[in-house]
Amino acid sequence: MTMLAAITLDGRGAADRLLFALAGRLRSDGLRLAGAVQENREKPGRDKPDMVLHLLPDMEQRLITQNLGPLAGGCTLDVTALEMVAAEAEQRLNGADLVIVNKFGKREAEGRGFRDLVGHALQAGIPVLVAVGASAHAPFEAFAGVLVTWLPAEEDALTDWARSRANPVK
Repeated sequence: MTMLAAITLDGRGAADRLLFALAGRLRSDGLRLAGAVQENREKPGRDKPDMVLHLLPDMEQRLITQNLGPLAGGCTLDVTALEMVAAEAEQRLNGADLVIVNKFGKREAEGRGFRDLVGHALQAGIPVLVAVGASAHAPFEAFAGVLVTWLPAEEDALTDWARSRANPVK
């Protein structure tokens, strides 16, 4: 039984919205979650939204965007904030039924971000669901190898997979 599942979904923020909704559904089912899901908040007058990670299980919010000003065209990710959230998420692994990671992206491909959380969860026997950015497919497959099952990016399919791997709270 595969303990690592991944999805890819085209469209800006589409995977974030799907995993956010899934986390709410699974929490309602009584699953103990760890990891983080992302919410993108549009800001008037800015091209890029603020990225907010919600730490599971309690949905505490952490801003991971830095405001570089109106003329900035580059990445607005605050890598220090991301690393802090990843470390905090790892401290919440104990007792989790399932880990959800909002994205395996550039930082994870470089060996940072949520990469250690994924590895530690799998070592502890906790199933992991992760969204993989299109540009990170090759590094993710090098990391995961044959351990990964690619799932359709549909809430019902993800819910079924999660329920079949996790142990709900009694």
